[in-house]
Amino acid sequence: MNKVFGLIIILLSVFGGYLWAGGYVSALWQPAEILIIIGAGIGSLIIANPKAVLNDLVTQLKELLKSEKEDPELYPQLFGLMGMLMNQIQSQGMRVLDDHLENPRDSSLFLMYPTVLEHQDLLQFLIDNLKLQSIGKISPHDLEHILEEEIHRIEEDRMRPSHALHKVAEAMPGFGILAAVMGIIITMSYIDGSITLIGVKVAAALTGTFIGIFFCYCFFDPLSKALEHQVDRQTSRLRCVAAMLTAFAKGKPPMLAIDAGRKQIQTEHRPSFIELERWMMEQRS
Repeated sequence: MNKVFGLIIILLSVFGGYLWAGGYVSALWQPAEILIIIGAGIGSLIIANPKAVLNDLVTQLKELLKSEKEDPELYPQLFGLMGMLMNQIQSQGMRVLDDHLENPRDSSLFLMYPTVLEHQDLLQFLIDNLKLQSIGKISPHDLEHILEEEIHRIEEDRMRPSHALHKVAEAMPGFGILAAVMGIIITMSYIDGSITLIGVKVAAALTGTFIGIFFCYCFFDPLSKALEHQVDRQTSRLRCVAAMLTAFAKGKPPMLAIDAGRKQIQTEHRPSFIELERWMMEQRS
């Protein structure tokens, strides 16, 4: 909703100010210029990026349009699941989780926390690293390093669509100049025409520069930054799980390990310690 509201403000400000100054919107409607600029931008995006990045870009844009809010049930259920797993490991050892980790969607333990199951990337990250610990003894320091490296790699991969859009945004003014130059070339063929006709052609050519700058700073660049924030929000979930696993491996009791994970959550989504305690008490009851 915020994204739509921001776009409305941009459109009202830019085109409203233009109309207020005495401009005509019809003069800005230049389909040929738009085709040149947007077509060149999309083509360069396809040339510069592998298919996986393009597919991920479409997926992330769809997620961006859904909601910026975190699922209110995610962290209570994640902390409840982690508390349950840690208590079982503490009392019976890592091997007790083998069956649960092999088929989490059929596990009576994991089925108690359906919201966590809905987040495939988070679930896979948790299961993979619990399996890694069950295979052999890993020192807390090594585990911390492994988790940091994995999250760094995941974050870099998820940021590729944002970087791709940013590159297109940077190129938009250049494509606008390209369209404007082509418009001037066309104008030169009418150099022996009337002054009015030449003025119309020059105005049409200059519209290309406007369109390129508009799409750069009012559309593609903000969209790129929005994807970046979305990736950071999603990655903070992984950092939360990594902090809990590392703290528990260092010998911290489950509640303190869970609190270490709580501190990795973004401020706007982070519960207080009192809320965390209440959630854990509700999970036990």
